Amino acid sequence: MFAGFRFPPDVISVAVRWYLRYGLSYRDVEELLAERGVTVDHVTVYRWVQRFTPEFIEAARPARRAPGDRWFVDETYVKVASRWTYLYRAVDQHGQVIDVMLSARRDLAAARRFFTRALQAGTIPAEVTTDRAPAYPRVLDELIPSALHTVEQYANNPVETDHGRLKARLRPMRGLKRHQSARIVTAGHAFVQNLRRGHYELATDVPARHRIHETFDQLAMSI
Repeated sequence: MFAGFRFPPDVISVAVRWYLRYGLSYRDVEELLAERGVTVDHVTVYRWVQRFTPEFIEAARPARRAPGDRWFVDETYVKVASRWTYLYRAVDQHGQVIDVMLSARRDLAAARRFFTRALQAGTIPAEVTTDRAPAYPRVLDELIPSALHTVEQYANNPVETDHGRLKARLRPMRGLKRHQSARIVTAGHAFVQNLRRGHYELATDVPARHRIHETFDQLAMSI
């Protein structure tokens, strides 16, 4: 996977890890690498993040723990190419981000796509908490008829609070320019967040503060 790249896998891996883990811009990563004697342009860092983030996520997929059976689902706004778009997100009762999906619309078709994707994680939820958007009852009746649907006020606070962590990560980026890069960055943020919270059977024998570092090193060798 790293064949043809001028820099070794450990340099690419650390650049991608820093970008996804911390509130850094591509230029920030360029500067940090320069302090360590690695001269690379921020555009190259961008290309690494776009190319390798999906590979890291896919390589880690077999080690992902199954989500819980209580889901909290909501949409938040993300500006892409100077236009507001909807980002569907779901977390379980343990704080695992089940899935994220960017959509230009907030409608029945988008809600159906999101739940179809989220169910591929392998868990059929017993309870789903959403806002009062009219699309959700129809989609849940269609895809998860056995689930209790909760729409009580404040019941969806876990996912709404979780949105704030994503917004804090996106703030230094000064907007997302392309839908493809927005999808990759939001998925990468969810991946690292799940790693930090211990939702993967990876690097379980090291202290939590070293978990992401060790995981990325292991995954770099596997891809």
